[in-house]
Amino acid sequence: MGLFGILLGLGILIWLSFRGWSVLVLTPAAALIAALAAGEPLLAHWTQTFMDSAGGFLAQFFPLFLLGAVFGKLMEDSGSVSTIARFMTERLGPRRAVLAVVLAGALVTYGGVSLFVAFFVLGPMAQALFRTADIPGRLMPAAIALGTTTFTMSALPGTPAIQNAIPMPFFGTTLFAAPGLGIIAALIMLGFGLWWLARAEAAARRAGEGYGDTLVVPDAAAEDLLVRERATTASSFDPVEMHRSLPSEEGPGVLVAILPLILVILVNLAMSALVLPRLDTSFLAEARWGETPLSAVSGVWSVIVALISAIAVLVVLNYRRLPALRASVDAGANASVLPVLSVASLVGFGAVVAAMPAFEAVRNWVLGIEGGPLVSLALATNILAALTGSASGGMTIALDALGATYMQIAGGLGIDPALMHRVAVIGAGTLDSLPHNGAVVTLLAVCGSTHRKSYFDIVMVAIVGAVLALAAVIFLGSRFGSF
Repeated sequence: MGLFGILLGLGILIWLSFRGWSVLVLTPAAALIAALAAGEPLLAHWTQTFMDSAGGFLAQFFPLFLLGAVFGKLMEDSGSVSTIARFMTERLGPRRAVLAVVLAGALVTYGGVSLFVAFFVLGPMAQALFRTADIPGRLMPAAIALGTTTFTMSALPGTPAIQNAIPMPFFGTTLFAAPGLGIIAALIMLGFGLWWLARAEAAARRAGEGYGDTLVVPDAAAEDLLVRERATTASSFDPVEMHRSLPSEEGPGVLVAILPLILVILVNLAMSALVLPRLDTSFLAEARWGETPLSAVSGVWSVIVALISAIAVLVVLNYRRLPALRASVDAGANASVLPVLSVASLVGFGAVVAAMPAFEAVRNWVLGIEGGPLVSLALATNILAALTGSASGGMTIALDALGATYMQIAGGLGIDPALMHRVAVIGAGTLDSLPHNGAVVTLLAVCGSTHRKSYFDIVMVAIVGAVLALAAVIFLGSRFGSF
């Protein structure tokens, strides 16, 4: 009955969340169903297991959600994101429309701009480019997805995406874990995705298929409550806050626009590699600080300082372009709340499941998968990200339940934790792009498309390319270790 209860709770969570029910309600209900089937105390699991784990996630990662959302909103309202996207599209032009959209998305998201801010800015620009080049509008979602939800989310070293930050406390790593392998994975994802989109574009031209009647509708998507419920488990930004401020009528120059993005990466690297290792942090060993090693917090601290620095520079350089600075900050802050609570709730559900006696069988099955710990870790994050429709939620559930075990295995086999970090992140960023994923649903809504028209191409660039990159990282990591 225990295993049946886990599967029943998970099934109800997936089914009702796909139908638009709030994850904040579904996750404790699904957790209690699992506990009830196992004959475990219900209220104790809700208040002591579920809330303790959800609260732990909030304590660790809310600063990143908050600062990331505020940074993204300020980048949008100052006109910086539009400036960068316009610069890329003007330089590459309609003849290379797909490449322009992909690179524009990659640049802003690698610099720390929220996924959904990028969607809402890139959508109208992609429409103008694709219409001028007479490329089918059904390919827009795949082009935007390739630039925003693949290699800049999970592979490129230093990316401040929340998915890349989650493994840091578990493995004692930083955002720059396994940089060489990350770059190789990024090149595979980018190369395969561009090849597929070029192939699709060429096939459409041979068939005489033009742009069609696709109409980008970002405003409607931002106000769609069903989109909102699904989106907030897949990103750090609540779409409903997209238009709750006053954006600048005129954007900055491209150098001013791109400087905060560069600062995020450089300050993060400097904090991780130079500043924090040289500071006296022995006080962390005291009981009042939780007897915490520096490795457990250095990654998060580095990102916090990087985002605060970038926000400060952004405000100073664009003060006159932010006519309602307080409204922009408030909108960004508000936009972070529902996503972090939604993911924390998924984490709480995972903690209750992991506490069930029947979960031992699941644990043994996962750890016993042939191919070694890298393969089993990749499958664990893959499966849970697929089931929850959330890379961040699925990965946190997996690492909460199995992270300590994988660290012990890594220590016994001499596996670098940085390699485990990179495998976990890329693994979570593959099957999370199933049809019910919030990013997929939001992207299709923004682009005015449907699953029937555009989802197959999203699968190819966001799932197949990521799986190939994951296989390459596991193979190279197993042969040569982390680099």
